[in-house]
Amino acid sequence: MWAGFVVFIILMLLVDLVVFNRKTHEIKMKEALLLSLFWISLAIVFNLGVWRYLGQQKALEFLAAYLIEESLSIDNLFVFILIFAYFQVNPKYQHKILFWGIVGAMVLRAIFIITGVALINKFHWIIYIFGAFLIFTGIRMAFDKGSKIEPDKNPIIKLVKRIIPVTTDHRYGKFFVRIDAKLYATPLFIALVMIEFTDLVFAVDSIPAVLAISKDPFIVYTSNVFAILGLRSLFFALSSIISYFRFLKYGLSAILFFVGVKMCISSIYKIPIGISLGALVGILAISIILSVVIPQKHSR
Repeated sequence: MWAGFVVFIILMLLVDLVVFNRKTHEIKMKEALLLSLFWISLAIVFNLGVWRYLGQQKALEFLAAYLIEESLSIDNLFVFILIFAYFQVNPKYQHKILFWGIVGAMVLRAIFIITGVALINKFHWIIYIFGAFLIFTGIRMAFDKGSKIEPDKNPIIKLVKRIIPVTTDHRYGKFFVRIDAKLYATPLFIALVMIEFTDLVFAVDSIPAVLAISKDPFIVYTSNVFAILGLRSLFFALSSIISYFRFLKYGLSAILFFVGVKMCISSIYKIPIGISLGALVGILAISIILSVVIPQKHSR
């Protein structure tokens, strides 16, 4: 199953790179929505395969884990918008950055998941630490007013600039260029590093949340991969309207809080996967409906 999944994902990435985005271009709303529908449909078909070959329980775990990862990934979109704005990335180059960012994210998340599952299996009490961490993160997210992105103060970016000089222009969408036989990085590469760093930070929240749903590495990793594969098209589909979903942040914080509680009480009462799935869908639906029904008040 692992070998088949890896081959399948490589093929899908090649299709995305060679067929869907063979030419560098700005992805418009219609194309983004169609791509989002494609990746979501692919996840549903895969989930049906899980149901067929691994059973109903695993299929429900995959669906719940996918919903958690996909919903928490939406929070990444706010940061991606700020990063692209800060580096003034041309819209036609944004997909390229997100594509390679996701390739790196799949490798990093595999390491996170294998480590997390191994720790929980060896030291069961770590699940309570993960749970407490998610509760704390959920509360913090609810009261967080947002912070300004300042890449120049990021230690990772400082380290990159010490290793390799950086140009001041985007150089036709390339990550690296040679000037007078000397290798330079472009702002696009720095933006890519920021995207990778952001995903790493968000993985610290999302991976423990998914581990609360399933301890099966195959279910955890595949749900993560399908969620982040659809994240790029979701970014282009929602980037222009995401600011209107002002209650979504509170919905995400409630999800983290719920999953954290689920982990902390796991030795006393294991919340059935059906109830967990219903709670996740309900919280997301309520936060989106409230965002639409209660318009934001603009100060005069």
